[in-house]
Amino acid sequence: MAQPITVLVVDNEPGFADLAGEMLERERDSIVAVSARNGTEALDVLERREVDCIVSDYEMPGMNGLELLERVREGDPDLPFILFTGRGSEEIASEAIAAGVTQYLQKESGKKQYALLANQVTNAVAQYRTETELRESERRYERTLTTLHETTRELMRAETKDEIYRSAVETASEILDVAVAVAYAFEPTAGSLERAASTQQSPELGDPAATFERGEGLVWEVFSEGESAYYEDVTREDGERVESPRGDGDGEAQRTSSNTSGQGPQADAIDGVETATAASRSELIVPLGTHGVLVARSENVDGFDETMTELLHILAANTEAALDRAEREQLLRDHDRTLTQQNEELTRLNHTNEIVREINHGIAQASTRAAIEETVCDRLAETDRYRFAWIATSDDEPPSPTAWSGIDAAYIDTIRDDGERAPELALVRDILESGRVRTIPDVLEADAWNSRRKEALTYGYQTVLGVPLVADERRYGVLVVHIAGADSVGESEREVLAELGETTGHAIRSVERTRAMLTDSRLELELDVADSRLLLNRLSNHVAAADPVTLEGVIDRDEDGIVLFVSAPSTASLAELEAEWASIETLSVVSEGDDETLFELTVASTPFLDILQTYDVQVRMATAEDGESTVVLEVPQRVETRSLVEAIGEAYPETELVAKRETTHTRSARQLDTHLAERLTDKQFEALQAAHYSGFFEWPRESTGEDLADALDVSPPTYHYHLRAAERKLVTVVFEGDSS
Repeated sequence: MAQPITVLVVDNEPGFADLAGEMLERERDSIVAVSARNGTEALDVLERREVDCIVSDYEMPGMNGLELLERVREGDPDLPFILFTGRGSEEIASEAIAAGVTQYLQKESGKKQYALLANQVTNAVAQYRTETELRESERRYERTLTTLHETTRELMRAETKDEIYRSAVETASEILDVAVAVAYAFEPTAGSLERAASTQQSPELGDPAATFERGEGLVWEVFSEGESAYYEDVTREDGERVESPRGDGDGEAQRTSSNTSGQGPQADAIDGVETATAASRSELIVPLGTHGVLVARSENVDGFDETMTELLHILAANTEAALDRAEREQLLRDHDRTLTQQNEELTRLNHTNEIVREINHGIAQASTRAAIEETVCDRLAETDRYRFAWIATSDDEPPSPTAWSGIDAAYIDTIRDDGERAPELALVRDILESGRVRTIPDVLEADAWNSRRKEALTYGYQTVLGVPLVADERRYGVLVVHIAGADSVGESEREVLAELGETTGHAIRSVERTRAMLTDSRLELELDVADSRLLLNRLSNHVAAADPVTLEGVIDRDEDGIVLFVSAPSTASLAELEAEWASIETLSVVSEGDDETLFELTVASTPFLDILQTYDVQVRMATAEDGESTVVLEVPQRVETRSLVEAIGEAYPETELVAKRETTHTRSARQLDTHLAERLTDKQFEALQAAHYSGFFEWPRESTGEDLADALDVSPPTYHYHLRAAERKLVTVVFEGDSS
């Protein structure tokens, strides 16, 4: 049915307006006539209702037809106005046309004039409506462009991608008046498209799909191919592709319909939303570069015209540009944040280096282990960087704090009282076993530290750092540092503090060595070692005689290896072992007697000797018989025997501690050792040791200077020079008491 046309007929002749209106309604079913007797009454009608066309007489009292036209044009310059007059003349026609009438028609007798008048009315209104609609469309397009421009400014001001996605879907919903608008963002880590923002006109439309996995659905296809696609009817069953006037394959939408396997409206829509609950019929999907896609849905079949398609592409392009800009700015912010963090870490690192230098200077002057530990804790606690510090030694079982600073004794007592339940001691044990730095990033979040929540808040720490105190693989204890803030220690700072742990360990080892040399009291440990990997046991098995194999002495020549002097039964043949055993680098006979032969062996090292060197332990006696050795070790008092025995047991599992006894040396002998260590060079000490272990000073001599020179890989004159120098210094110390 045609759209109704309301016509206002104005004529002062009684009954004519009604008659004319009735005739027009007869000619066109769509015409609805309204009558007025003069211009004033006609203006009143225009105020009360909308009129599509005015048909007016010319000569009327008070206000003629052209004067009425002038008043009408003030309100609507384009409203169709037909001058229908009985007074016809070229002058009036010319004046009417000049005044802007739509049509001019002279009254005549008969019905034909009404057919002509009805035709003029219909044509004039059709043109008027078309022009009005065009103007409204242009105004709407201008408003839409204005909205797009405003949105573009908002997009470019948005700081986050979430704000951009939200603004894009809200704008799409506003300017296109679509049922649903949704933006999906690409998540590179998951490799999927995640819903970032969406709008919908009514709840019954259903929620858009939350996620599209890699290769899933046409939304992913559009994103991966980078070309937009348009689907006229997502519920069509024929699956035919519909050509699009804009489907040029150059970034424009492709108008297609999807095949839903003949299920009609009950099938799943192409984007993963059930059409049974979502009333959308057509969809337009536009990629946003590498960022994601923008999807618009309409409730109507073929609900997107070219203008809407163009507008959505413009919006998508602006959104993509905004996302590119936001991504660049985020990268810059991340870069600035990284630089700031690096600068802060560098500042902290410089401060930590200064602290460590001060500590190193302090512990270099300390003469006891207690002084070293106190110096380390005091210097760390004095800084603003660290809240407090304490040290637990490896000598105690269970480990417990022996030195602390920056914290009251109540906290230390709490650790000791908790014993095995204390999280701090669990951390210490872990570090002693692994020999590595350990960090608790946030004690408020660590389950094992729940019992320390109150203390952490009271004393203001969240990060706890533990550093092993080590020297040549021996672990003397653990330095524990408490720091404000969560996860507040960088890798560089950890490395610096690890170096501090090594420096402290070496300082402790140095003072314990000095103390060991000055003290008269030492421990002797007697061990039975049945492990077949021990070199002395292997030699005993090879000899296969009733007489034992004895280790007479050890000379550590650093990079040149370790020299062992071993005596074996004279019947033993060991010469071939130099070529057969990889553990022996050189083997030679030093002296031969009636009952036994003294051999000199050079080895790179052995686990047993490495452990003794680590703990500063000396071998006093070692004898092997039938593949089992009895070893007597001299151990400094400060060495924890348990750790030493455990270390040997780990390397040689078939080890048993037989006896532990304390020995006392005369002070003069200990002083003599000290003076010799201070006076003799390494070469002189080696020459003296070799002469002693090889029986050079026995009579008759069991070895010659040439034999010993060959064993130490030097010339005989060189060896005799070093030996005479050592003998001269020894005699000077004994007879003159010179210890300078």
